[in-house]
Amino acid sequence: METDVDNEAFELGIDPALVRSARVIYETFYTVHPEVTDLPLGVAINRFTHRGKLIFSGKPILLPQECFIPFELFDHPLGQYE
Repeated sequence: METDVDNEAFELGIDPALVRSARVIYETFYTVHPEVTDLPLGVAINRFTHRGKLIFSGKPILLPQECFIPFELFDHPLGQYE
């Protein structure tokens, strides 16, 4: 099933699967740390393992196998694109 997130990611040259993984990382972080109220700039994510970390400040320094998924690409109400 194609979604707006998939289309936008494709247009930017980002694998839609990475965007979905970034969303899972985001949701997991805020489930485990509900006291954190700051929104991230995005997720630095490994293209091969799909492991990543939320980035809250500054420009991330990425390893060659990593890419940055901006928050705007996976910022939507939970379940909207499920």
